[in-house]
Amino acid sequence: MEQINVGLVGYNFMGRAHSNAYRQVPFYFPEVEAKPVMKVLCGRTRERVEACAEQFGWEETVYDVEDLVARDDIDLVDITAPNNQHAELAIKAAEAGKHVFCEKPLATSVEDAERMVQAVEDAGVIHMICHNYRRAPAISLAKQMIDNGDLGEIYHWRSLYLQDWLMSPDVPMMWRVQKEIAGSGSLGDLMAHSIDLALWLLGDIDSVACTMETFIEQRPELESFDTGLGGRAAEGAEMGTVDVDDGVVALCRFANGALGTMEATRFAAGHKNYNWFEVNGSRGSLRFNLERMNELEYYNAEDPGDRQGFRVIPATEDCHPFMGLPDGAGPRYWPVAHIIGYEHTFINTVSDLCAAIAAGEQPWPSFVDGLRTQKVLAACEKASDSGCWEHVGL
Repeated sequence: MEQINVGLVGYNFMGRAHSNAYRQVPFYFPEVEAKPVMKVLCGRTRERVEACAEQFGWEETVYDVEDLVARDDIDLVDITAPNNQHAELAIKAAEAGKHVFCEKPLATSVEDAERMVQAVEDAGVIHMICHNYRRAPAISLAKQMIDNGDLGEIYHWRSLYLQDWLMSPDVPMMWRVQKEIAGSGSLGDLMAHSIDLALWLLGDIDSVACTMETFIEQRPELESFDTGLGGRAAEGAEMGTVDVDDGVVALCRFANGALGTMEATRFAAGHKNYNWFEVNGSRGSLRFNLERMNELEYYNAEDPGDRQGFRVIPATEDCHPFMGLPDGAGPRYWPVAHIIGYEHTFINTVSDLCAAIAAGEQPWPSFVDGLRTQKVLAACEKASDSGCWEHVGL
């Protein structure tokens, strides 16, 4: 296979991030045998679909997913549509024999996530969920260090994912504050990332306790949507009821005995995209902050007493994950300490997806990983309702 013909569903924030990744992979990952071809962009609003296609270089546009999955010249269907559309779109694509790439969270319920896993496994197609933060070089380095035993026995996980874009009561009723479409609020939008990283870095979560809160329960109905996170309401618009969480705090117990805390909110004034975690073990600690995504902080408890303290590892050397070309041929992106950004996590992810399709191998994280996260999300919701610890059942 020399190329992978891609059909992308969605053209807003995530659609643009994925589009950019497909454009960049051939330049920065020349060793990937199958190059992505931006064949078809699909969306419901013709004017916006065509504008996005022209901007990013999609060859064609269609306005119905049925037209997309029916095409013989599409190898991979990429889903960046709102959450409640993931299941049906992924199942249709799999049944049509297409490989499937889907944004997070995988679905809006465990039941739909299970149907998606069953569909891709029955069809024998390659499937991947876009938890792009796994492929920030510093986080991949953290994974290597934990697996290598550098932190020893793991005791604690703690994470924060903080934003503030929903704090104004004038922000209207876009789909992210409607449970029927989004499934949940900051829980599925933000904490899903923290849960995925916790599962990847530390392993299974056995049980959770959780509380969620909706701080603004009424918002004006949406008049028009823009390509960012928001939109605007008409003057004097009727009010709608918000039925998702604005903030969530969870405790968790891991199968390896570690304890965890997780917090996510879209009401933390001054925080725009603060995705932070820390891992503590018997031999040391690691911590990461997406707002300084090229750095990993490491504390080695075995250092001499007069030299102990967190040190910053700039994960920009050719030897760091995703930063060097094969066989030590030089930097993949830029010279050391010339930092990369948010968009590169998508480029790294799509490159691995294309390499896996070319090799006929299943990449990670798969829909099975997405289902595991979905089960933790569901357990958090159940625990918030019950006020009790709830078993996850991974």
